[in-house]
Amino acid sequence: MFEIGSSLREARVRQGLDFPELEQATKIRGKYLRALEDEEFELLPAPTYVKGFLRSYAEYLGLDGQLYMDEFNSRYVVGEEASSSRPRRSTPPSARPRFQSRVVVFALLGIALVTALVIVAWTRGSAKTQLIPGLATGTTPSTAAKGTASHNVVVPVARLTVVAVHGPSLLLVHRGSINGALVFQGTLDRGQRERFVGRRLWIEVSRPENLRMILNHHVRKLPTGSPKTLVVTPRAILSAA
Repeated sequence: MFEIGSSLREARVRQGLDFPELEQATKIRGKYLRALEDEEFELLPAPTYVKGFLRSYAEYLGLDGQLYMDEFNSRYVVGEEASSSRPRRSTPPSARPRFQSRVVVFALLGIALVTALVIVAWTRGSAKTQLIPGLATGTTPSTAAKGTASHNVVVPVARLTVVAVHGPSLLLVHRGSINGALVFQGTLDRGQRERFVGRRLWIEVSRPENLRMILNHHVRKLPTGSPKTLVVTPRAILSAA
């Protein structure tokens, strides 16, 4: 058993991500992401949404989404399913008086009489032509509304996975530029991997030939000449020199 919310928060803080950026990338509202980290699952619409959001958020942070779903199911869903599976007691139909059929007949006759009076009053009313909005003189609805619809702008994000496949390498990762926030500093031993997310990453490596870089689910070749300073964008890995 592990703490769902604290582990999500720890992974987010370690990668230097904030909620507005995560909301655009995952399409999950920021208040729901906060609720997942605080384990306030009752703030989400339904358990189905909780599990879907939990998987998406965990996988975006580089975690095992299925593991988080299993933990949520084991701790929260079992009790809800047990209570919902209880058979509901059916209430016996109430006794109806014998004269109910007559009441229904009289009610239908009354409705028919009122309807007939309305039709007569309508046909004998004013013969003036009533203008119906949108059908006045055969003109088509205005197209001025075109172009006013707002479009959600998706900001491209670089999702980079660095794997030490041939040996160790020192790794320094900054967000934005060489003077940006330091995201990671350390040595990746063979077999280890780290995942980074940002619109632009600035990376310094000591042994680039030992590393494999996967950008947005595609393995990318490093620039020729084995540079030791790289710039990573959502589309490419470039030499900073």
